[in-house]
Amino acid sequence: MWKFKQAELSESGWIASRLHFVLMVVLELVMLGELVILIGVERWLPAFVTMGLMGVIAAPVIFKGRFGVPIPSELHIFAALFIFATLFLGEVQGFYHRLWWWDLALHGTSGVLLGLLGFLFVYLVNENELVDVSMRPSFVALFAFFFAVGMGTIWEIFEFAMDRMFGLDMQKAMFGDPSGLTDTMWDLIVDMCGAAIMAGLGWLYMRRARHERTDHWLRRFVERYPNLFAD
Repeated sequence: MWKFKQAELSESGWIASRLHFVLMVVLELVMLGELVILIGVERWLPAFVTMGLMGVIAAPVIFKGRFGVPIPSELHIFAALFIFATLFLGEVQGFYHRLWWWDLALHGTSGVLLGLLGFLFVYLVNENELVDVSMRPSFVALFAFFFAVGMGTIWEIFEFAMDRMFGLDMQKAMFGDPSGLTDTMWDLIVDMCGAAIMAGLGWLYMRRARHERTDHWLRRFVERYPNLFAD
């Protein structure tokens, strides 16, 4: 039984690692092609942003093992895709202006993913036998909700700062409001909705896991990355 379990974990880890590598190569090649075009037409600011994004996305792969703890492939995939969609497609490629729903879709997705991250952190601490703490599923879900909303708020502050300091247009004018306030409020509302959905799903999952005394994929995640949760 143990050998079968180990084989299952190894196979799932291998698939995640291969998907991680292929995705990183594809994203880097797409941005490299765009970088060549931007340099050719002398669009220096988008070219600089693109180079920075290439470095940020590639860093966890290039410097793998030098961060003290391993970065799970799943988390890096989510982060890389979100950065690519937000800053490269959204800002460099102008998807925010081409598709009116692009910004809202990304904020809704970020609310769900950040809620998942917050839930994962507190859930694993709560369920760890080495930690003398026990929290109700409702509290864990509430923490995940406010964690996601808080991170979304920090992002809005970042957008405001970039627009003020560098004259960018990260806060888009909506419904005739050139100040960007309407855009900010809709972003926060969508963030909150995504966070609420994730918090609700996390609450149901935790209740079911305790009732059935099984943790399904969260336990497999811990077993794949034991160094992240070592004493």
